Amino acid sequence: MTSDSDNRNVLSAPTSSSAARAGEAVLAGRPVARVGFGAMQLPGPGVWGPPADREAALAVLREAVALGVNHVDTAQFYGDGVANELIRSALHPYPEDLVLVSKVGAARDETGSWRPAQRPEQLRAGVEANLRTLAVERLDVVNLRLMGDRPADALPGEQRVDLDSQLAEMVALREEGLIGGIGLSNAGVEALRRALPAGIACVQNAYSVLDRAAEPVLELCREHGVPWVPFFPLGSAFPNVPKVTDHPAVVAAAARLQATPAQVGLAWLLAHHDNTLLIPGTSNPEHLRENVASGEVVLDPGTRLALDRVAVESSFE
Repeated sequence: MTSDSDNRNVLSAPTSSSAARAGEAVLAGRPVARVGFGAMQLPGPGVWGPPADREAALAVLREAVALGVNHVDTAQFYGDGVANELIRSALHPYPEDLVLVSKVGAARDETGSWRPAQRPEQLRAGVEANLRTLAVERLDVVNLRLMGDRPADALPGEQRVDLDSQLAEMVALREEGLIGGIGLSNAGVEALRRALPAGIACVQNAYSVLDRAAEPVLELCREHGVPWVPFFPLGSAFPNVPKVTDHPAVVAAAARLQATPAQVGLAWLLAHHDNTLLIPGTSNPEHLRENVASGEVVLDPGTRLALDRVAVESSFE
């Protein structure tokens, strides 16, 4: 990303710190450690408002970068600008190798409720808001958050927007130099196929060792060399989302490997597909260190087989 105060494009030398030990991948032409950081958990409860401990949130961001994290995922609608403001306060002027990824397609109302913001002019407004609150002139990647998980009749009429119109706006933003790459979030197979000619930098979908509903999308990403960025990699605090760290097979594997269940769940994702980029989020510094160290966890063939079996069984539950 290019900050208001720094237009340099030179990347720093590769780091030997923990985040890099899982290897690197290329995201929108930029090398990044495969273990990154997601900012969704930094705002207050319900991803709304300021954190209970602002200094602790800033410290987590600074420690993430100190550990070699150079891929940070955020959104203007995380706390209605709170996550972006924390990132700016903690890290600006940004390290030269830091890749900032945001997303558009949703918004929050005055009560904190989530609402779609799918119209092309809303996508542009979302990009402009991210640029302003992060204090950058260009975002490395912006993900278009689709509403494929909602029936069409559940969306207000003005929000039922053709994907081609949305992609045209995203391409225009890229051509104007406001974004470096276009990503998709919550994409199905057909949406990704339609979007591929526009040039897709990454796909972010819910995915974990227990939730492999998006496996066909991952396979299409694999076929076309598109980086796969799973969100909810360990489950979620949201209702009805299974927690990877509670599954007996994951707990047993962690005990054998002298790792935490979270590290095992993340290590499985890294091993399952070599173009996977992780963005686990936390506001806890100890959990941050554990997540970054997941890149050092090696799953033996027996453990891989056991966890693969869990994934297959879970897909049929």
